[in-house]
Amino acid sequence: MTTHNSAVLADSGIRRREKRDWKGWAFVGPFMVVFALVFLTPLAYSVYLSFFQERLIGGTAFVGVDNYVRALTDSQFWEAFLRVLLFLVVQVPIMLALALAAALALDSARLRGASFFRILIFLPYAVPAVVAVLMWGYIYGDQFGLTSNLNDFLGSDVFTPFAREWILVSIGNIVTWQFVGYNMLIFYSSLKTIPTDMYEAASLDGAGVWRTIFSIKIPSVRGALVIATIFSIIGSFQLFNEPNILRPLAPNVITTFFTPNMYAYNLSFAGQQFNYAATIAIIMGVITAVIAYVVQLRGSKSEVR
Repeated sequence: MTTHNSAVLADSGIRRREKRDWKGWAFVGPFMVVFALVFLTPLAYSVYLSFFQERLIGGTAFVGVDNYVRALTDSQFWEAFLRVLLFLVVQVPIMLALALAAALALDSARLRGASFFRILIFLPYAVPAVVAVLMWGYIYGDQFGLTSNLNDFLGSDVFTPFAREWILVSIGNIVTWQFVGYNMLIFYSSLKTIPTDMYEAASLDGAGVWRTIFSIKIPSVRGALVIATIFSIIGSFQLFNEPNILRPLAPNVITTFFTPNMYAYNLSFAGQQFNYAATIAIIMGVITAVIAYVVQLRGSKSEVR
């Protein structure tokens, strides 16, 4: 009798497990459909395009990895890549350091009008990117605007933002001005999650302001710093708006392959080389994903330690 009851219970348990509840998919389903349409499908189509080539004779032909081989030996692509890599190495640390300093200043109780300064620092991020670049373009213009007026006043071309050796600095200044407030808000929100008990314990131990910053605040925002770094890396490799909008003002300095994104854009829309443009985009996507993953992995290990 006991054996029979156990068998019945086991059988009912199997039936219960086999009966799935699909209500969860009713909530997740719409997102999955949209995700597939706006992300997976274009990505798959780009990969598909990268294996073909448009030829004068024969039309579109399958070429395998020829486009990738061409890209990896393309001097213009590597020049553009090294340029944004230099931009990343120099601009991102400066921007994040300024954002962290601003967040620490706002978090301290010694700054009066913290709410006003928080809005003031964040305000440039609220300005549309195109408007911000146009505004700075008029400031940088050597034939008009503030730079021209200053040079006329000094009687010499002291300020040359569009010179070849200064153009990356000029673009970096625009990007930093735009995104310091955004990153500051990430750090500031993370600082607000630190328990007050830690500050009280540090005060009892006789820790000063700088000791508290380096021993409590900065270690506590390490996760936010990793996130901000990843976002900044992705943004640097996607650099497009600033040089593309400024190009009419400095056509001899900002080329059509100034950044990888500009190169892919001009290959596609100006050169009608859609297949090769897709290849460039995929290579840059893979490089960006790998670097972002390495940064995230190192950041995770640092947090564990």
